[in-house]
Amino acid sequence: MRWSLTTSTDRYHRLRWLGLAAISLGVALIIMDATIVSVAMPSIITSLDLSTTQVQWVQEVYTLVFAALLLVWGTTSDRIGRRKLLVIGLAVFVASSILCALAPTGAWLIAARFVQGIGGSMILPTTLASLNATFRGAERGIAFAVWGSTIGSMAAVGPVLGGWLTTSSSWHWAFWINVPFGVLVVVGVLLCVAESRQHDTQPFTDWFGAVLSVAGFGLLVFGLIEGRSYGWWTATDSAPLSLGGRSVIPLVFVAAALVLLCFVLWERSRGDAGRSVLLDLSLFRIPTFSNGNVTALTVSLGEFGLILSLPLWFQYALGMDALQAGLALLSLAVGSFVASGSVHSLSRRLTALQMVRLGIVLEIASLAVLALLVRPDSTAWTTAGPLFVYGMGVGFATAQLTQLILVDVPVDRSGQGSSTQSTARQVGSALGIAILGTALFTTLRSGTESRLSEEIAADPSVAGLVDGVSGSAGALISELAENPATAAIAEAAREALTQGVSVAAWLGVVALVVGLLTTIPLGRRDASTTDTPTEPEAEPLEQG
Repeated sequence: MRWSLTTSTDRYHRLRWLGLAAISLGVALIIMDATIVSVAMPSIITSLDLSTTQVQWVQEVYTLVFAALLLVWGTTSDRIGRRKLLVIGLAVFVASSILCALAPTGAWLIAARFVQGIGGSMILPTTLASLNATFRGAERGIAFAVWGSTIGSMAAVGPVLGGWLTTSSSWHWAFWINVPFGVLVVVGVLLCVAESRQHDTQPFTDWFGAVLSVAGFGLLVFGLIEGRSYGWWTATDSAPLSLGGRSVIPLVFVAAALVLLCFVLWERSRGDAGRSVLLDLSLFRIPTFSNGNVTALTVSLGEFGLILSLPLWFQYALGMDALQAGLALLSLAVGSFVASGSVHSLSRRLTALQMVRLGIVLEIASLAVLALLVRPDSTAWTTAGPLFVYGMGVGFATAQLTQLILVDVPVDRSGQGSSTQSTARQVGSALGIAILGTALFTTLRSGTESRLSEEIAADPSVAGLVDGVSGSAGALISELAENPATAAIAEAAREALTQGVSVAAWLGVVALVVGLLTTIPLGRRDASTTDTPTEPEAEPLEQG
């Protein structure tokens, strides 16, 4: 049986909210997976006997591949169809999750996570591009609010689910859980989401541009992720590679800058010649797109002041287990969902830009309160209120900022626009890990050393225990606390880790303030009143 184009289009229009649910669940999969794996890592280490290097790469290879391929898949989706690539990405993600769950060795798990990163990088930009092509007017604000709140809330729900699965079953379920949900998303997308693609039928030939993009962004994210391990300038003792005592990271950043410069020049020359390009640089002539991406990068950097440090603090300073730490973050998810439900009513009084600014202000205020409140003897109730407000801020800012970035992007370029803003967010997140993570762990080490200066002078072996605390990111604190002879070291480390959380939070505040200032150029255009694409909307394909 075949439907006519009109009947098919009407059917998808009627089912668009169910399609939104399927798309949001697809985003939830990739966000939830990252947090679940982090919680499950201790069990995975024990089960597979992972080395320190393998532990790093199990978590980082996914992020590296994910960030490097976003731009490639965004442009590809414009040409072959956004729904088609979304379904392919989901299939790759589910298949690789099965391989992860069955992994007998660390090498197998790292390889499977590499493939999982490929699938995840297909999913994120295509979900966003599909929303951009499906929803218009006031409905778009609601759709983006749901999409953005899903990202914020899943970052908090993931640790809860991961803690429960790991403690009640095994680490394998951190990956098995992706299978039924992935199948459900594929069915929902096929039934409820219309296909859309770029009108331009010019064949894609910019393969060299794709290579430059993957290499440039891959090198950049690698440098940001691995900087603390290799050393930002002087090589660390544990660095896998060094240059006469100097770290290779500065060279990685130089190489990334040169490759990305070549990428921009290459794309410009091809665009001027009228040839197909991976990234249409004319998009950056759109003020909301160019300025909005700067804001997205900066805000993503600031948001990691909380997401990175709090789980460690809950477990290592306050003594919670993985499940309790996850539950302590639930108020963030609740706040994000509340914000999502409030968007429709608020949109009658506030523009999208005003909601972005409101969200950033809420994030700034809640981070500042947390920085002032955290103590080594705090409880989950101490952070519940600020986390709820922070979640509301993420719910308002993330989704509405995405809407602002894409509002003037032609629908035919939705994939490119979506993948570019996703790449900006990923680079911002990596910067957050690099800057705020370095501040957290540097404060942990220096704070512990300063509090134990007399003990270290009297007994040099204490310095070795301080190194152990720093090297384990605080995981050694509980073991030291159990021994009366080292309990004082554990207490000093708890205080230092708490101080590190406060420092990271304040740095997050600074980054978010900068992000708020970068929204000033966006005020020149009221995104809530102009929602018409500059090119004809992509026409849904006939279904059969």
